[in-house]
Amino acid sequence: MTTTTKTKSKPKSSAAAPVAPMTADELREAVAERLYNTLGKAIQSASKHDIYMALSLVIRDLLSDRWRRTTEAHYNANPKFAYYLSAEYMMGKQLSQNLLYTNMTELVAAQLAEIGTSLQEMIDLEPEPGLGNGGLGRLAACFMDSLATLDLPAVGYGIRYEFGIFRQTFVDGWQVEQPDTWLLRGNPWEFVQPDDMIEVGFGGHTEYAGDSPSTLRVRWVPGQKVLGEPCTTLVPGYDTETVNILRLWRARAAEEFDFQMFDTGNYAKAVEQKIYSENISKVLYPNDGTPQGRELRLRQQYFFVACSLHDIIRRFRLRNNDWNLFPDKVSIQLNDTHPVIAIPELMRILLDEVGLGWEQAWRITQGTFAYTCHTLLPEALETWPVSLIEYLLPRHLEIIYEINQRFLAQVRARFPGDHARVARMSLIDESNGRQIRMANLASVASFAINGVAELHSQLLRDLTLRDFAEMYPDRFQNKTNGVSPRRFMKMANPKLCDLISSRIGDGWINDMERLRDLEQFVDDAEFRHEWRAVKRHAKANLAAFVRQSTGVAVNPDAMMDTMVKRLHEYKRQMLKIMHIITLYNRVLDNPNLDIVPRTFLFGAKSASGYATAKLIIKLVNSVAEVVNDDPVVRGRLRVVFPANFNVTMGQIIYPGSELSEQISLAGKEASGTGNMKFALNGAITIGTLDGANVEIRDCVGEDNIVIFGLTAEEVAAR
Repeated sequence: MTTTTKTKSKPKSSAAAPVAPMTADELREAVAERLYNTLGKAIQSASKHDIYMALSLVIRDLLSDRWRRTTEAHYNANPKFAYYLSAEYMMGKQLSQNLLYTNMTELVAAQLAEIGTSLQEMIDLEPEPGLGNGGLGRLAACFMDSLATLDLPAVGYGIRYEFGIFRQTFVDGWQVEQPDTWLLRGNPWEFVQPDDMIEVGFGGHTEYAGDSPSTLRVRWVPGQKVLGEPCTTLVPGYDTETVNILRLWRARAAEEFDFQMFDTGNYAKAVEQKIYSENISKVLYPNDGTPQGRELRLRQQYFFVACSLHDIIRRFRLRNNDWNLFPDKVSIQLNDTHPVIAIPELMRILLDEVGLGWEQAWRITQGTFAYTCHTLLPEALETWPVSLIEYLLPRHLEIIYEINQRFLAQVRARFPGDHARVARMSLIDESNGRQIRMANLASVASFAINGVAELHSQLLRDLTLRDFAEMYPDRFQNKTNGVSPRRFMKMANPKLCDLISSRIGDGWINDMERLRDLEQFVDDAEFRHEWRAVKRHAKANLAAFVRQSTGVAVNPDAMMDTMVKRLHEYKRQMLKIMHIITLYNRVLDNPNLDIVPRTFLFGAKSASGYATAKLIIKLVNSVAEVVNDDPVVRGRLRVVFPANFNVTMGQIIYPGSELSEQISLAGKEASGTGNMKFALNGAITIGTLDGANVEIRDCVGEDNIVIFGLTAEEVAAR
């Protein structure tokens, strides 16, 4: 018997169409003015890149007006601010997002068409900011977007890397790292503010004054100084007037040029200090396989937190004189262990510069910091040699020693006779060449400690930070990671968004719980037909991108089976390539084997010094070469690996994929956010019970996800 399902009524959008803040004439005039007065070009002689730059500056001007109003409102209200310290921000391209957030997309597209170009051409001209690498950086970017959208006062702080992490290319299947010259032609979205530079010290020694504990004063005398120059990018919220900021620091030499050296012909020596200082902000995650690389990483971390804390204190002092109010006005979120050196830096400022006593300074510090732990891997819980801290930050080592002494006294009082616990909880690892345990320092000094998925947070409490959870049970909580639906649905998959909004309105864009309203259309034949058409369109876009980027033609009607994420052994790209090899061999053994045609798509970068991960990349590319050249499997199996995966590429891949590979070894993946991006765009997840996969299963139901493999408990028992 054939049945039909009636199509349910389609509610209209919950709001009227947004109005652009300027007319077509005003836009043309503003772009022409920017071309003349900023770029020195007439409209008749302007290149497309000139037009991109001028257009971006016009949109930045619109955001600047909002930022001014936001800043004035914050100054008058004197609210508590959230300050987010992160080593990376994977922001993605800014033009398309800022056009969306200023309601200028349609107007700009129409005006560009009139002069014979397109909005997509402008977007393609924009380089992706080289400020991040993986989930840590993309999470930071999504948080900044969400904070502004929720009208919450916030500032993000980090480093303005000149060359990013690297641009990935493949040579004979091997990963080759190239400089990411994303700043080569300028960045129209940032305000460089040299008048607000901050001086940062390294090395040197400490001096003491006073003849009693009550009068003791310590002064750090650095042996080297570097300047931090702020570069500020505006972060608007969606469907709101709020604009927050991302403030990134560029390293500058305190003395850029030695004229005497130059005058005697020693030209390299004349600029040696400039090169040495500015290396701090050249590259994200320099290879730490050498002593020089390890030192540079620590310099980076201290540089950006020192600049950021001085800026935070400057902002606090604009409206507040009572230091006891600091935790009421300032909350600093530490995004993993990279910025944890901020804890002794704040103590140093409060003790040595402000002149507070230890108890008051420690109370303020503990009330200010919160710590997000992003890992369960012991090797990823960052440590620093005591000797390196002593060399670069001698005063900070003294403060760490004092924190440790006072803390261990509390541990001994709470757990008398438990010497093993004292050794585990100490901020100093005495068993491995004397290392400072940064996760322990963060756990002692933070008022809140969170994992990034329910399973991860439980494993933190039960395993990784068990001693601290027993000492401070009220500090531990879960905050499951998330992604911005504005970036990864509204921008990446507009046809899907239009379909959803045609049925349930557009309120879901800022309230994802409303997507549950789609459940009423599960049996709606028309809705399912439109859904399939949207997915087919996205798959065609993905197939075109694959052809353009790799030269491999893929069938858009084949299943798109995708694994894009940072390359690491625990993420098990190796397991996926072994599956592909197995399928390939099965087809060779039985050419008539009936299998679903599929394209396997990989995207991943390996850390430059991670030899095993680079070998896996070589294996994937070698397997792709064999499979794609074999006529026996043609039309049934394809393997592709576009180089240099980034946010822009993800915005094409997530909508066009049908199977999302989330197959990490259970108990190793903290959360994952790619799994969410795929799921929001209609892909089925296949994976282990790890990270946020567990919560995706609970949300979509066991019938709508494919789970396999050992659980975290079973892995731990082996």
